[in-house]
Amino acid sequence: MAGLTIRNLVKRYGDVQVMHGVDLDIEDGEFVVFVGPSGCGKSTLLRMIAGLEEISDGTVSIGDREVNDVAPSKRGVAMVFQTYALYPHMTVYENMAFGLRQAKTPKDEIDRRVTSAAEVLQINDYLERSPRNLSGGQRQRVAIGRAIVRDPEVFLFDEPLSNLDASLRVQTRLEIARLHERLKSTMIYVTHDQVEAMTLADKIVVLRDGRVEQVGSPIELYERPANSFVAQFIGSPQMNFFTGGDVATGPAGYVDGDTLGIRPEHLIACDAGAALVSGKLELVEQLGEYALAHLITAQGSEFIAKMEKPPAEAYGDTLHFTAIPERLHVFSPDGLSKRG
Repeated sequence: MAGLTIRNLVKRYGDVQVMHGVDLDIEDGEFVVFVGPSGCGKSTLLRMIAGLEEISDGTVSIGDREVNDVAPSKRGVAMVFQTYALYPHMTVYENMAFGLRQAKTPKDEIDRRVTSAAEVLQINDYLERSPRNLSGGQRQRVAIGRAIVRDPEVFLFDEPLSNLDASLRVQTRLEIARLHERLKSTMIYVTHDQVEAMTLADKIVVLRDGRVEQVGSPIELYERPANSFVAQFIGSPQMNFFTGGDVATGPAGYVDGDTLGIRPEHLIACDAGAALVSGKLELVEQLGEYALAHLITAQGSEFIAKMEKPPAEAYGDTLHFTAIPERLHVFSPDGLSKRG
């Protein structure tokens, strides 16, 4: 196992620069998630770590070894791709053993590693099957097993759950979390799904347009986002933003031109006289344990309130909300948080 150090990492395609001086420190044994919208550079950054993309500038070090000019197979990393990339003509055992055979690993050692990885992933009963006879979740576990047998210093996951249906995504996400707990290995995981990021990560790296917007634990990013982009990207449903006439009375530090951010779960129904924000009820999503009320302010700003039960008011009626001051977020016109 090993940590990872990235310094001033730059990627250019001709005259187009897509990664802009990324600096990161990933500790030995950490589970770090790169998250951001499509095109933000998270997969490019992962592939530069793996050696699958050339580094234009800067350095990547695994442990105390700079690996810029080291071949992917010699970097001590193993990568799990979005597509399972299994050999269809090979059994599960043969797929998992293939890389070790190419490295001329002794047969007894191959058998030990494959059997051990199969036990960890609970795919012992599938070792003699071909990939076409497996479900999507089972195929992804085989792909993860193929990475485990290499005993890498760093595991790299490139959106490994995106091809699975909703229930399998949850199940496989739990399996990856258990795998990290058992192996204590350094893992870097790319996703556009902030729910995956929040539930898996020790540390989240939020990216936008090839730049790091914020690095921190899930709870740090949720409670103290550095800017409005992170605030809106982390959390589901996303944070509501209010400006100008939307707000009856702004909190401390709020001035004209600022944006007030309130998460849907932090809005509290109240009487009109105590309201911080008010809106006309447009739609209610009833989700069993809670309801999502979709509203629109008099100035036309749409927002969502997460409520314990559906509101009694009819569509078109006005609802009023307040919030605990400590749960409010104020952003300056340039999008930066004013919470310090």
